[in-house]
Amino acid sequence: MAEKVGEVELRLSQASSFKSQGNTCYSERRVREAVSLYHRALLQLRGLDPSLQSPLAGLGPAPVKLTPQQNEVFQALQADCYNNLAACLLQSQPPKYERVFECSKKVLELQLHNVKALYRAGVSCYHLKDYTQAHSYLSKAASQNPKDTNIRHYLQLTNSALSISREKEKMKYQVTGRLSW
Repeated sequence: MAEKVGEVELRLSQASSFKSQGNTCYSERRVREAVSLYHRALLQLRGLDPSLQSPLAGLGPAPVKLTPQQNEVFQALQADCYNNLAACLLQSQPPKYERVFECSKKVLELQLHNVKALYRAGVSCYHLKDYTQAHSYLSKAASQNPKDTNIRHYLQLTNSALSISREKEKMKYQVTGRLSW
């Protein structure tokens, strides 16, 4: 058991170190390196994730039990790494909106009201032309941080896109309605 405790602490420490290095790279605009480091941090955490452990007894590594404190650190690190990864992917050329959305959803599974994750999920949905979802995420982000100009800007863009989309649907319905008799 002491071996497992040491392994857990080592993995958490290594993940934290990779995350910190990723943060440094990100602040120095070395986004590609930051992505790599956040991935390495997540790989360290993957071995501790109880949802990824083998459901078949005797196959795969023995399940690792985290103390409540370790679980708190684990979840915070995981959320931070996915959130930071989403920020990096938004800056890639071209931005990888599908992956930004996936990372943001993982953060929101851990931290339901994370404003940055709500914003990034909304931005990615907007660019993927899922305006209804974008509106939902951005509205939640705006309700928590109403003065954020980036959130307000994307919410306005989304509202405009929704209006245009509704008008197109209305026109389409009117045209098909006239032709159907």
